[in-house]
Amino acid sequence: MNLSVNLRHLEEHGLHLQGELPVIGLDLGVRDDLVHVDRPLRYDLSVELLHDALLVTGSLTLPLDCECARCLKPFKTELKLNGWAAHLPLEGEDKVAVENDCVDLTPFVREDILLDFPQHPLCRPDCAGLKSKAARSAKAVEKPAAAWAELDKLKLK
Repeated sequence: MNLSVNLRHLEEHGLHLQGELPVIGLDLGVRDDLVHVDRPLRYDLSVELLHDALLVTGSLTLPLDCECARCLKPFKTELKLNGWAAHLPLEGEDKVAVENDCVDLTPFVREDILLDFPQHPLCRPDCAGLKSKAARSAKAVEKPAAAWAELDKLKLK
């Protein structure tokens, strides 16, 4: 399943597309141990036919299940592309493929999602990461050495 628009439906007026695209339809191909995509992409788009192009604007939201890159705690977040826009030429060198009067928007949505994908997901910006119990207790017991401690060890006679 993909997200496509029929050009004949745009001849008189623009279209409003709203719905969900299954993860399989997105075909993200992401192999990341820290970010998992299991829920569908939600889209709310307006499509207009310009003289020689399509103008697609709107918002994309993709729920993500992540593990924090610092502390490995699982958390949920959303990848949000508000104000997303794509200008797709129908003529010229860079024209988009048109099959049976339909233009597939999925590759353009996929590309922008992958560009905005989290590289190092964090449960919160100030996450301190993993700290071992032994390291915390050693810091609590350890006291800074006095500046004169080494001189006290000297035996002068």
